Amino acid sequence: MQGKEHTQPNEPRKLKALPILISLLLAGFIGMFSETALNVALSDLMTILEITTSTAQWLTTAYLLTLGILVPISGLLLQWFSTRQLFIAAVSFSIVGTALAAMSPSFEFLLTARVVQAIGTALLLPLMFNTILVIIPAERRGAAMGLIGLVIMVAPAVGPTIAGLLIENLSWHWIFWLSLPFLVAALICGILFMQNVNKVTKPKIDILSIILSSLGFGGIVFGFSSAGEGGGWGSEKVIIAIAVGVVALVLFAIRQMNMPQPMINLRAFRYPMFTVGVIMIFICMMVILSSMLILPLYLQEGQGYSAFKAGLLLLPGGIINGLMSPIMGRLFDKYGPKWLVIPGLIVVGATLWFFSGITATSTVVFVIVLHSTLMIGVSMIMMPAQTNGINQLPMQFYPDGTAIMNTLQQVAGAIGTALAVSIMNSGSKSYMETAANPADPANAIAAFTHGVQNAFIFGMIMALIGLAVSFFLKRVIVNHKSQMPMH
Repeated sequence: MQGKEHTQPNEPRKLKALPILISLLLAGFIGMFSETALNVALSDLMTILEITTSTAQWLTTAYLLTLGILVPISGLLLQWFSTRQLFIAAVSFSIVGTALAAMSPSFEFLLTARVVQAIGTALLLPLMFNTILVIIPAERRGAAMGLIGLVIMVAPAVGPTIAGLLIENLSWHWIFWLSLPFLVAALICGILFMQNVNKVTKPKIDILSIILSSLGFGGIVFGFSSAGEGGGWGSEKVIIAIAVGVVALVLFAIRQMNMPQPMINLRAFRYPMFTVGVIMIFICMMVILSSMLILPLYLQEGQGYSAFKAGLLLLPGGIINGLMSPIMGRLFDKYGPKWLVIPGLIVVGATLWFFSGITATSTVVFVIVLHSTLMIGVSMIMMPAQTNGINQLPMQFYPDGTAIMNTLQQVAGAIGTALAVSIMNSGSKSYMETAANPADPANAIAAFTHGVQNAFIFGMIMALIGLAVSFFLKRVIVNHKSQMPMH
């Protein structure tokens, strides 16, 4: 009988879900922490390593670029390797990358370490989502996805605060030294408790699909990131990268639809609630990541706070969002997505409208309350839309669904931050052109704040588009026997 159990890895009740969840969430937390913790250290690194702002920005861009290239391939990897093999490989890459970063003597060394770290995160994120979809029954999936939400939102929220504290008292190397023991603990936990939950089918690998996917997603992430870094939308590098990305993606999509065994099965988009969920997640990630970039800049440049204090002021909102995720998960299981997502988008839209009125004299309490409200609204949208969308897919589409959602989150992040920074810079520039005395230092702060206000208006418009789409949401009920969705 035991042998038979091993040949049926998809039976949820024969798996010890809790140790598997702990291993995945611990590794996921450190992966997400590493993604944002270094942002606060960029100004220090520019001085210590003697590099420019655009060069330093590559520490974030290279990370996003690696995710953008590797995450689409994750659906294929989930069908080629067992859960244990992928988990051990993902955490091992994270450990090696983190150890290299902790010992980095130069920028080039640190950049290489960041790419190795990103390989680990790119393997881990889709594996985490796919494993939870398989081991948790659909009626309890909202609460489990809420736990993932807790990890994914709290880690980036506490990252800048902890990093700021470490930089003030020790050095930037300690951002990575602090992560290492947790990653080692996750690896040991995974080796002891991780079980194989996916079915290894070893489909044919299509090299052209991998090349087109890498050029497509990589080109778009690189192009938008370069524009956001200050390259500007008119620069040759940005135009070529985005053009190559779009053409490659169109060719990739055509190829996938005409293959009997595609690398990513785009037929998942034939399920309407999955498509609506993807649009919701895309808009939500654009709003979150652009806000997470603009707000610290506003607090440091517009209000004059240190990196540590700016991180500390944004900590309550991040923690509230994390704590709300499991609650929203349980409410989703009980009431479905519509009663959470629509009010959530109204809250986000209204909060961003209030944010569009902030000035250099706005109080700290006002900013904290608005940021916390924004994070509550986001928690009402992300997990319900994502879980409802995945629930409509038959089980064989899970690897494709998670790969699509995770890839588009990275692309949305790159596009959202680039657009927000561009809108902020153009708003500041137009203000200075009409200012009576451009040399006055007070005008520079007022111009910067004007740019920030414009960036938040952009976020509000995105939220309103999301609100219009959310009215098409319907609750999906899964028929477990056939794994086919019903309304």
